[in-house]
Amino acid sequence: MTSLLILLALVAAIVLVTARWKVSPFLALMGAAIIGAFAYRIPLGEVVTTVTTAFGNTLGNIGLVILFGTMIGVILERSGAAIAMAEALIKVLGTRFPNLTMSLIGYIVSIPVFCDSGYVILNSLRKAVTLRTGVSALATSIALMTGLYATHTLVPPTPGPLAAAENLGVTDDLGMLIALGLPVAAVAAIAGLVYASLFSRKEFTPLPAESDDDLAEQSYEELRASYGRLPNPFLAFFPILLPLVLICASSIVKLPGRPIGEGAAFDAVSFVGTPVIALIFGLAAAALLLRGHGKLERFNDQIGESVRVAGPILLITGAGAAFGAVLAASPLTGFLSDNLSGLGLGLAVPFIIAAALKTAQGSSTVAMVSTSAMLAPMLPALGLDSPEGMLLSVLAVGAGAMVVSHANDSYFWVVSQLSRIPVATAYRTLSVATAVEGTAAFAAIGTIGFFLL
Repeated sequence: MTSLLILLALVAAIVLVTARWKVSPFLALMGAAIIGAFAYRIPLGEVVTTVTTAFGNTLGNIGLVILFGTMIGVILERSGAAIAMAEALIKVLGTRFPNLTMSLIGYIVSIPVFCDSGYVILNSLRKAVTLRTGVSALATSIALMTGLYATHTLVPPTPGPLAAAENLGVTDDLGMLIALGLPVAAVAAIAGLVYASLFSRKEFTPLPAESDDDLAEQSYEELRASYGRLPNPFLAFFPILLPLVLICASSIVKLPGRPIGEGAAFDAVSFVGTPVIALIFGLAAAALLLRGHGKLERFNDQIGESVRVAGPILLITGAGAAFGAVLAASPLTGFLSDNLSGLGLGLAVPFIIAAALKTAQGSSTVAMVSTSAMLAPMLPALGLDSPEGMLLSVLAVGAGAMVVSHANDSYFWVVSQLSRIPVATAYRTLSVATAVEGTAAFAAIGTIGFFLL
């Protein structure tokens, strides 16, 4: 019992120092790892080795994947590829169903691009579609927000799912994680879309525009012109599709039946489908989006920006792994095995822990890293240590990391301020929308688990 109380105290401390005192999640997780090592009476000679080995191994395994995935996202964001993808989808879907259009655009764009950045890029397009169709701006805002959020927490190569996959030991099976994550994210996005549709005729009094808020007041035509000539739609989609196809193909050829045998073709597909190699190909495809004079300089600038964006995520991921390693080396694992295995909680545990951390401290990525690190030693006790159980656990963590976005979440403010939604209205709509789609995602995961576990 003492082991569990120590864990609860450490989790409460992480939430407190990150949410109330704004301490870096990296320092909070690393501090929890060190303090936890002493609290669990891990031999002094093993404390440093346990922490540093887990930190280094995790960055060695997943660091390049997160970095290359972030590079692709930054290039797609800065080159106008996100706008090109959105326009291509609008040509196919038209503007008859604006909420569906916004949801689908968000669902695709957020696979490589952070949801905050995605909303900033696509907000002017959302406003243009809203004006053309006469639907409520509140509805299109919710549809775009939930569409972006769905893949942000459930589909690699977004850093959160990647970090959770590493902590739970499924990075060698990212193809299957993507194959499961895409339909689960679709269920979440559809739930958000249905909720958004309830507000299709609901008007609200927008916040007054700030005179210096260029992003909020920039027209779609001005935004589009700022990118110059947009990339070809095929080239815009290609950096996303190529690594996903390669990773999934690698998973298919590794199925027990070995569909293509085990010769040279097997080795080649397995190699190019390795996440790091697949994302390098995706980065090369993204580089094709850069045109004109000075493209090398722009490429170098965007790579530098990617390193700046990915740096904190890598540190948080490594610290989360160190915390998880301390828990794995503690008496906690034995206690959980003896007391949790018969309760039948299963996938509800990662969902509830991630939802609690997300709601308390605001960051979906931090919630996913922290929860997956804590969950790793619990998997056998929860009956989730099979390959299918670990994959579904990653998705359950992602579903929980949507619940609930509110004032401590930067994404809440990006959406509400750019859409000029009053805070009280945002609490009644945006926060509820994230709870709805997170719960819907977990229901889909539970249904899959009923057949696979």
